[in-house]
Amino acid sequence: MKISPAQKETRKMVQAAAAVCEEKKGQDTRILELDPADSGLSDFFLVTSASNDRQAVAIADEIELRLKREFGAYANSVEGRRKGDWILLDYVDFVVHVFLAERRAFYDIERLRKAARPLTPGEFDTELKSILTAKTRAVRAKAAASPRSAPKAKPTLKLKKPVKKIVGRESGAPAKSAQIRTSANKQK
Repeated sequence: MKISPAQKETRKMVQAAAAVCEEKKGQDTRILELDPADSGLSDFFLVTSASNDRQAVAIADEIELRLKREFGAYANSVEGRRKGDWILLDYVDFVVHVFLAERRAFYDIERLRKAARPLTPGEFDTELKSILTAKTRAVRAKAAASPRSAPKAKPTLKLKKPVKKIVGRESGAPAKSAQIRTSANKQK
């Protein structure tokens, strides 16, 4: 599977948001990889449940903070923060849904997006690592096969004129010190 750098960045942001959900004790966190033919909305839905509205707001706040700090990404739109029963963070390429458990059961987004491929954060993390590892292997193989990768021989210097050796003075002392001695002797 070939992905662009932008898609790789989106996957890393989804992974970071899912990690926040796990850290803040979000329940039944799922990542839905949406089918591009079925949905022009975004690439992923991240869905998690909270046991109360304060926990839902805490999860949403931490996701916003982490994505801003680590990726410089801001949510395009935030909905439902005041009530806290369904908070939606729209990052264009992916959308985060933080539900209260009963609201999640009522709306059942996973059922509405049947064509989406559901992944747990662990499965998503493993898939992302395999994509990055495959890309690294491909780059290394390409570099090894490239003729540029062979070590180059160091060029030898060829001088146009022969170099003259500078022979030391007969007294063995440099000219300046000899002049200094001479001037010191004259002062005496």
